Amino acid sequence: MRGKQAPKRNIAPDVKYGRSDIHKFINQVMRDGKKTLAQSIVYDAFDIIAEVSKKDPVKVFDEAIKKVAPQVEVRTRRVGGAHYQIPFPVRGERQQTLAYRWIISAAKSRKGKPMSAKLADELMQASSGEGAAFRKKEDVHKMAESNKAFAHFAKFG
Repeated sequence: MRGKQAPKRNIAPDVKYGRSDIHKFINQVMRDGKKTLAQSIVYDAFDIIAEVSKKDPVKVFDEAIKKVAPQVEVRTRRVGGAHYQIPFPVRGERQQTLAYRWIISAAKSRKGKPMSAKLADELMQASSGEGAAFRKKEDVHKMAESNKAFAHFAKFG
């Protein structure tokens, strides 16, 4: 790495629920700096979750993130002229970021509904262990499992 590592910034809690992880999720949903639109999408999705599933939307959100967050991922390393997919454990912050990214992209890929409804559907499915984001996590885990033989190429430290 060149230069200094960027300092970690503290993210303020969100307006409605007072949680910084929901605020991070809103920031991930946001496009072109339109934060109020992103907030309305996420909060509408939470309202839909509360209406449809009769559960606390924050608990559904937490469960979805927990189920979609990957434990291992593969990274490509070049060893002796050959490229290997090497499984690495995923740090907590990156687990959360990947889970957010996968849930949002899975919701975007759905068709025929407003974004808040698609996001609500994806969060409810992810919290119950199904849906496109959960399948993405399983695919990543399968890839890491099939490349476990190359784990000795990983350098920890």
